[in-house]
Amino acid sequence: MERHNAGNGTASIGSSYHQISRSIGVPPCSPCLRGEKLLASQSPGPPLPWVILIKLSIPVHPFRRLFLGSYYLRRSPSGFVLTLLITLLVSSFVIAQKPAAPAAPLSHSGPVADPAGNKITLDVSETFFSFFVGLNACGYDQELSSSDPVRNQIRADVIRAVAASEDAQFQRKQVCDYIRDHQPADPARNISQYVSLAFYTTEPPELKPTIKDADLPPDAQNVLGYLPVLEAFYKAVNLHQLWVRYEPQYQAYVDRYHNQVANMILETDAYLRLPISGYVSRSFALYIEPLVAPGEVNARNYGVNYLMLMAPDQGVLKMQPVRHTYLHYTLDPMALKRYNRMQGLKPLLATVANAPLDEKFKTDIALLVTESLIRAVEIRTTPVARIDSEDRKAREKRVEGIYSRQVDEVMQQGFVLTRYFYEQFADFEKGEVGFQDAFGPMLTNLNLTLGREEKRARETVFAKQGSPDLVRATLRAPGDSLDAAEESLIAGDAKGAEEIAAGAVTSGSGDQARATFILARASSLQGKMQSAIDNFQKTLQLGHDPRMLAWSHIYLGRIFDIQDNRESALKHYNAALNVGDTAPDTKIAAERGLQKPYEAPRNNK
Repeated sequence: MERHNAGNGTASIGSSYHQISRSIGVPPCSPCLRGEKLLASQSPGPPLPWVILIKLSIPVHPFRRLFLGSYYLRRSPSGFVLTLLITLLVSSFVIAQKPAAPAAPLSHSGPVADPAGNKITLDVSETFFSFFVGLNACGYDQELSSSDPVRNQIRADVIRAVAASEDAQFQRKQVCDYIRDHQPADPARNISQYVSLAFYTTEPPELKPTIKDADLPPDAQNVLGYLPVLEAFYKAVNLHQLWVRYEPQYQAYVDRYHNQVANMILETDAYLRLPISGYVSRSFALYIEPLVAPGEVNARNYGVNYLMLMAPDQGVLKMQPVRHTYLHYTLDPMALKRYNRMQGLKPLLATVANAPLDEKFKTDIALLVTESLIRAVEIRTTPVARIDSEDRKAREKRVEGIYSRQVDEVMQQGFVLTRYFYEQFADFEKGEVGFQDAFGPMLTNLNLTLGREEKRARETVFAKQGSPDLVRATLRAPGDSLDAAEESLIAGDAKGAEEIAAGAVTSGSGDQARATFILARASSLQGKMQSAIDNFQKTLQLGHDPRMLAWSHIYLGRIFDIQDNRESALKHYNAALNVGDTAPDTKIAAERGLQKPYEAPRNNK
């Protein structure tokens, strides 16, 4: 990802970077370029105060998923009038034919957002459907009254299918016995352990882990044995036939909630003034599953992947948890980049020793800082209903009172820096700089006023009970130098990423395949195409991760297409489809390469 001057909204990227990154599909913030081009084409007159471009990429049935994002925000100091230039780029209207054999699995094991910069994938999945059919068949009855009608309809169909077959009855008992025997000590964790496993399971009928068993989240490892008993139940009941019957209703959820999620992205990024399109190496996938209890919101952060599973509540998709997770997706990398700078704030940890916080917030200052930051953003952007005949000053006073009480409540939960960031955002809202550039000075000032914040934290009377953070397993210390290299790539510092990765290769430390893959991407961003080819090919020799292998093949295919070596390009696109990465963005990119040669976008200046 490239750097931008957040003050005036222009991109500060060299022409060679544009040429190379555009040539193989590592995007030099194409919305930024389009924004500049559109602005240049406007008739003479005063500059537009805001320009926002939105890119929506909408593949259609039978496997329809919506990639939400990306837009570039440009602001002038002339005011707050909004002008929206909305560009709908329908990049994947591909109608897949139903094959005689089962379609390739649609995995959710790894990044599912388009590397071209899309921000959220909104999707449904036969895997989650199958997991929760099993759970619903074995006593998972929570919140039936507030679930959408389709949940009870599916449950009734499953009951009839089980009653019609002795084998189905036997397999249901096997599933129910397994679920009963694997209840965790904390009942609240029962469903979440199956969700963790489902995130890393292929689509039926071959319900298999997509990564090594040892690499699964700990709670998923606890119920790994669910897969074979569920697979047997799936076949005995013929769940695929049931999925085909209900899939159109599931796809309707994607259509119904698309605009709602897209507007959330727009509003959140507009508030933070983020001049970004998305993270090439990060993903956020939101899955809709009406068989889940509406109050059961599951959000995960595994490395660079942010995953959510939730159900509508009486037809309404609650946006607060989605937005909270999206804020983690957006702000966690900025916090991780400044992890070491936050360590000077560790004295604050002593002040929350008795707070009703999850233990992770009491031991990791970066987590406490980031969660306080997110809570402050949420409060400052919470809509407050208007009152007729209320003048501006009266409204401002009332809104401030509401917000201040909300801050107090969050502080009492133990997120003791929420007041600090809430006050900082009051100044941020009056300025012009984007949050990427504002966050550093906020942390610097926090270090300078640490004594005041310690005093404020000590004077806070904590609540007896807290509410756990929605997103489990978020930030981690950048102990692996390759994490820092990835963050450098995200920040657009290809040279810095190259130096870190090259150091890891020279010393032989860390994951050598990952280091080589980073080297290849960094080389491509700097125009070192032969070095990129060599390192992508070396990654293929060293690597085992399906996604890394698939995208090495895709990048090589694009390079060879640009070099008019179509025969070699086709070999790599085909190879990308056969290394085990079944994420939708991989499948789309590889199939697109097979359909026609990749063409480097014209570098019109």
